[in-house]
Amino acid sequence: MNYTLNQLRVFVKVVENKSITKASEELHLTQPAVSIQLKNFQNQFEIPLIEIVGKQVYVTDFGQEVAEAATKIIEQANEINYKSLAYKGSLVGKLNLTIVSTGKYVMPYFLSDFLSENPGVELNMDVTNKSKVVESLKLNEVDFSLVSILPKSPKVEGIKLLQNKLYLVCSSKLNPPKQKNMKKLFEKLPLIYREKGSGTRQSMEAFLQDNQIPSIKKLELTSNEAVKQAVLAGLGYSIMPLIGIKNELINGQLKIIPLKKMPIITDWQLIWSKGKMHSPAAKALLSFIKEKKQVIVDNQFSWYEEY
Repeated sequence: MNYTLNQLRVFVKVVENKSITKASEELHLTQPAVSIQLKNFQNQFEIPLIEIVGKQVYVTDFGQEVAEAATKIIEQANEINYKSLAYKGSLVGKLNLTIVSTGKYVMPYFLSDFLSENPGVELNMDVTNKSKVVESLKLNEVDFSLVSILPKSPKVEGIKLLQNKLYLVCSSKLNPPKQKNMKKLFEKLPLIYREKGSGTRQSMEAFLQDNQIPSIKKLELTSNEAVKQAVLAGLGYSIMPLIGIKNELINGQLKIIPLKKMPIITDWQLIWSKGKMHSPAAKALLSFIKEKKQVIVDNQFSWYEEY
């Protein structure tokens, strides 16, 4: 046996997510990189750890036992690292975050330099929909959450990071009807929705309701990426966060349909339960963001101000 800690981490993430794609997103690695590590790890065992049927990952009983052992090894290795860094006076600890799915285009930029400067801080960031993000806050499972619409409960405190701009978009292959009356325009557009519980859907429905706009629901999809691909394919139109369609706008695959009452604007906010006692790592991150926020916005999101 000659497996590495990196292989163990990759395998555990694949088992946790039952998906190579989701594991690669959480590990900030490409799918091929995760697949190679997984294959190299599997090659050290005669018994299968996982089975892939179609695109679905199934963990064998043996694989589950190995994953449990691997988790303990990783925790012990982390503990050694923490003790070493703490002995040298470095900041150590874990940060637990939940972020809404489109927040994956925002939050990493506010974490990158902080984590580079503090190698003793371990990050666990769950990318999910708004309903699960709010639930994690209620259960006090996380240090921070990233949302674009504040929850009604629990009571929270927060700091604004960046505006969230939503536009009506379509594939560049489509020619939307020329209609000055917004209500009549939407009556002719088949709309693609996010799933219930999504912050993007909440903003979209609030806009339609506030403007008394009837709409034709074409599809309902469970991720921003799925909506984007459906729009790119010409299946319909959608109101989407600008933050997630940068490349498609630049290369001309998507286009914004100009409307007087758009963009819909909310704010990306890093929030936490009111009165929460932050760990030293969480306090340090909060201080870092308050100090560096504008520099990060200027350096990483200058393109955003053009829209």
